Amino acid sequence: MKRAGVTRFGLIVNPIAGMGGSVGLHGTDGDTYLAASALGAVPTAHLRAARAMRILAQALPENRMVLTGSGSMGETVSRDVGLTPEVYPIPSSPTSAQDTRDLVAWMMEQQVGLIAFAGGDGTARDVIGVVGAEVPIVGIPTGVKMHSAVFGNTPEAAGSIAARYLSSPDQVPLVAREVLDAGDDSGGVAEFSVASVPFGRDLLQPGKATAAVGDDADLDRLCEHLAREMESDRLYVLGPGTTTARILAHLGLEGTLVGVDVVLNQGLLSEDVTEAGLLGLLDGSRPATLYLGVIGGQGFLLGRGNQQISPEVVHRIGEGNIIILAGEEKLLRLDPPVLRVDVGVDTASPVLLGYRRVYTSPVRSTVMKVVG
Repeated sequence: MKRAGVTRFGLIVNPIAGMGGSVGLHGTDGDTYLAASALGAVPTAHLRAARAMRILAQALPENRMVLTGSGSMGETVSRDVGLTPEVYPIPSSPTSAQDTRDLVAWMMEQQVGLIAFAGGDGTARDVIGVVGAEVPIVGIPTGVKMHSAVFGNTPEAAGSIAARYLSSPDQVPLVAREVLDAGDDSGGVAEFSVASVPFGRDLLQPGKATAAVGDDADLDRLCEHLAREMESDRLYVLGPGTTTARILAHLGLEGTLVGVDVVLNQGLLSEDVTEAGLLGLLDGSRPATLYLGVIGGQGFLLGRGNQQISPEVVHRIGEGNIIILAGEEKLLRLDPPVLRVDVGVDTASPVLLGYRRVYTSPVRSTVMKVVG
């Protein structure tokens, strides 16, 4: 059945989303943003939201109306990209999860046909808790945790998905996608609900997948080999995840499963390091190597839960000193078969793009394309 044209859509910006990433915090739920601010973090969600909204504003027919929250919850970004929004007043400063829920409820009353939100998994959970599957949603990735399958691969991808749907809703299929957030175990996820999302192949990220059991033996041998071959007086930066955690285990060390750790001379030099901490260690006095795992199902190397590893950190380490590790089954499950990066507040300094070798065992590797 042909769907009617969408004349009203909503925009929600969680202004504190993603603040914790660069300072080693694993989200900004609750009052965590206060700790992030104390550590020197600054808001970046509005900058990434603007990247999506520029794409959307350029593609929108003139009769489309954007509904949003006042100030930092969407009004500022909307006006910055040339839109004239209808605004719901947000009294809180800073804003809260309840403000998000109230804004969604108002949008529902105004019969919006699509809601775009800028945030992470926590924001997705707040949005879907009100809207359910009644109105389609699209996530603009700006958070620390983004396991849910409702986000664009990049802000630009999210803007493109929303623009396609608003322009021709009858030509863009709606798909059921899971909304995930942190589970009870460290680094785990738990399903919360299912959202209706406009589909865009190569634009919409899948949900995070669990590790493939068949990869265990080869990965374990690879990580044992890497631990044994570590050079003296060289820094080893280990990204988050269970794959790189195996290297620490073979060294007899216990690091941070969801954080970034640094090893020197087979000892734990620094645990759960911030971007500033990494830059301080990478002062040029020692060479360095970065070990990165791959997020199952999504293929992300950078930009999902490891924002501490910024473009500047990559630059100081050197792209030639970055080792990517993954199980063969995990790579085979990727559709499309590419790896991804989504870093920083703009796209001026891409890193790791092109073809990169991925090690799957001590004696096997494959070459995969990395896209932004």
